[in-house]
Amino acid sequence: MILGLGITTVWTFDQQRTKAFFTEKLDFEVRDDISMGDMKWITVGAKDQPGVELALMSLDGPGLDPESAEALKKLVSKGVLGAGAFRTDDCRGDYETFKARGVEFLQAPQERPYGIEAIFRDDNGNWYSLTERSEELDFSKDFG
Repeated sequence: MILGLGITTVWTFDQQRTKAFFTEKLDFEVRDDISMGDMKWITVGAKDQPGVELALMSLDGPGLDPESAEALKKLVSKGVLGAGAFRTDDCRGDYETFKARGVEFLQAPQERPYGIEAIFRDDNGNWYSLTERSEELDFSKDFG
């Protein structure tokens, strides 16, 4: 039986730079930083969500054939890959904090039917939603 999501992949050109982005700009914590031969296994996660991690996977690491690696590098470079949605209890406040730390935002906080959302990029070009969910929204009733 599946219990939930544990790890998801974030593609990176530079694992150490991306680790610094998540820890210094977004206040994530490092969960793993392990050398495994030619590969580094680095995971980070939100401090208040210990069961979910982002694996910072190198775009030139093992497991990708050269053609796939090149295609993936092009997609990441173009900034077309969405890597997820982060929940927050203060979208506007986090937007101001993260923007002051140099995070690139594609969209300032805006009212949406589901809450308040801002869109930002990581240091590689992957984009993320930063979402403060509306208290009155009931997904099971409204969408289910």
